[in-house]
Amino acid sequence: MDKIYIKGGRELNGEVTVSGAKNACLTLMPLSILTDEPLKMRNIPELSDINTMKQLLNSLGSNIQSDRSMGFLQIHTKKISNHVAIYDIVRKMRASILVLGPLLAREGRARVSLPGGCAIGARPVDLHLFGLEKMGAKLDLKDGYINASVSGRLQAATIEFPSVSVGATENLIMAASLAKGTTVLINVAREPEIIDLCNCVNSMGGRIEGIGTSKLVIEGVDSLKGTEHKVIGDRIEMGTFMLAPAMAGGKVKIKGCSPIYLRSFIEKLVDTGVDIEFGDDEVIVNRQNDYLNPINVVTEPFPGFPTDLQAQMMALTCLARGKSTLEEKIFENRFMHAPELIRMGARIQVQGGMASVIGVASMKGAPVMATDLRASVSLILAGLASKGETLVSRVYHLDRGYENIEKKLLGCGAEIKRVA
Repeated sequence: MDKIYIKGGRELNGEVTVSGAKNACLTLMPLSILTDEPLKMRNIPELSDINTMKQLLNSLGSNIQSDRSMGFLQIHTKKISNHVAIYDIVRKMRASILVLGPLLAREGRARVSLPGGCAIGARPVDLHLFGLEKMGAKLDLKDGYINASVSGRLQAATIEFPSVSVGATENLIMAASLAKGTTVLINVAREPEIIDLCNCVNSMGGRIEGIGTSKLVIEGVDSLKGTEHKVIGDRIEMGTFMLAPAMAGGKVKIKGCSPIYLRSFIEKLVDTGVDIEFGDDEVIVNRQNDYLNPINVVTEPFPGFPTDLQAQMMALTCLARGKSTLEEKIFENRFMHAPELIRMGARIQVQGGMASVIGVASMKGAPVMATDLRASVSLILAGLASKGETLVSRVYHLDRGYENIEKKLLGCGAEIKRVA
């Protein structure tokens, strides 16, 4: 099992280009189920989660062609040959649930295992099922599987989500695109990845209005056609790389994603005293001060502070001068990186969904263990800014969401390598 070795204490200087957004790709790929024509996508990262979704779609009958060197992926689902998303595949990744809505919309039936993935909370699928039932689906949970069917086509409905859910919003957008009539979704998630999904649906002949707002109006069509679509840049990867020079020192340009998607995160980073220059599709982060200011962070749905950057920001607050607080309001159990940061000399207290961090002058490298995707990269950031050597194990978590991260950091002057 691979590990990441880091020798800290080196300033970072250089340029990084972020990959296509993992969370956008994992939503766009099941969209291919809704058409019998090819869906061509560009800017696809090479990640284990992407490979898992390929495996799942292959099992349903999709023909997949890809060019890793070009970041190109074509999915052609001319015919659905299997309506069962099996446990052995679905257990690896929560995004697997996103085949449920498209299968129901196109085929009228589906059997999908309840999903697995990172152990950062229950993340139930009740809102997915709530919406599909409103559209006429009959659902039965038995032996760990969701058995779903509908007589004829899904029917349009007005669906108001009791709480914001990214996954449920995505599933219902796809289901409603082929439903009979006009569906209205209220209190939807507004993440950039959802905007990307809606734009792709419309390029396939779909009819979605209100894109980027909390209310979507979706007029169902009889069929969708194929299209070619460029996936947006990964805002979480951009935010992660912005924190690297902020913690280790130096000046790094990060390209390939609009910083407008990170407004709430950038506001907090500026509050720590880091200098940031903005471009249309890039930022330059420059750490000039000798110390970082403490901050208070509360995770919220977009456009609030993203939960997927909470662990990385905690790593930075470990080095701030004073007390910082981080409140996690999206997922329970998402402070599992705290004990590992404490092994490196951090002063952190966790109580429920709240973490208090007293900054220290410096941290020390140590053997640490990744517990989930974002936790793994928080430990790499801490290692870059620590004295001595850090060895991060269980980096299979890292490979789910960061493409060639050690090579990108190496190009900025970090002393980092992957070891067997």
